[in-house]
Amino acid sequence: MGKRWLGAVIGAGLAWCAFGAACHAQTYPSKPIHLVVGYAAGGSTDLVARLVGQRLSEALGQPVVIDNRPGAGGTIASDQVARSTADGHTIFMSTIANSINTSLYPKLPFNFATDFAPISLIATVPNVLVVNPAVPATNLKEFIALAKSKPGQINFASSGAGSSIHLNGEFFNMVAQVQLVHVPYKGSAPAIVDLISGQVQSMFDNLSSSLPYIKAGKLRALAVTSAQRSPAAPDIPTMAEAGLPGCEVTSWFALVAPAKTPKAIVARLNDEVRKILDQPAVKARFAELGAEAAPSTPEALAALIESETAKWAGVIKASGASID
Repeated sequence: MGKRWLGAVIGAGLAWCAFGAACHAQTYPSKPIHLVVGYAAGGSTDLVARLVGQRLSEALGQPVVIDNRPGAGGTIASDQVARSTADGHTIFMSTIANSINTSLYPKLPFNFATDFAPISLIATVPNVLVVNPAVPATNLKEFIALAKSKPGQINFASSGAGSSIHLNGEFFNMVAQVQLVHVPYKGSAPAIVDLISGQVQSMFDNLSSSLPYIKAGKLRALAVTSAQRSPAAPDIPTMAEAGLPGCEVTSWFALVAPAKTPKAIVARLNDEVRKILDQPAVKARFAELGAEAAPSTPEALAALIESETAKWAGVIKASGASID
């Protein structure tokens, strides 16, 4: 009798927990959702967040408030979200920088791999190697040959020390076995200005940022860093096609939430995001930004975060890159 009674109590308890989780998911969201962005308004991460946030608001019936918290490569915003209540009402637009920062900032107060619940990959953006038109190299092989003939004399600009653009250049140095010299700027915009004027010679930039200048003939594109050619610039070869396999780099944007967010809520958000990213208008807008919609399962995003974190840890260690 005692065992039967205990079993009945346990069974009822489990059923009640399942019922409670289901009810929680059905009543979610019960208030506005804050979508935290680790960069200033107007940048690529902010644009992606606003595009998705507007449609997520329509789907969920609650306002999605974009909360810009720039600083320290996104780590300020990341820390805020990691410490937020895990009820699905605070989510975060993470980027490739979060995987990089794990090694750049070894004393972070959070762990990107364990303190966040992956929801879905949102979009991917290839980088592109661009040079000033005065550089005597019309393709990637010629540029590598030029760099090898002048070790330490060819430079590359970046949006800042420790940025994904910076690390892309260091990765290129490793794979191509060249010695391009890093010149950091406070953002991509001033770096591109100096690249166009000839103050610096090359740069690995987000394709979306450089594409207008490539089309205008102000910059020469040598190769994109994605595995496949970008639909936004189908005439630009990949690194592998241009003669340098093994130098694949793709910037990405993804939605995550605090680690203990209920699985039912994560599943609801994943389902809504996948529907949003399948909308033709959303795909078209991403294409205008030089990006591709890339919905995923939470598990696939978790695997991406793990592999990217390991990859950039290796690049940072081998190159000696720092944020100083």
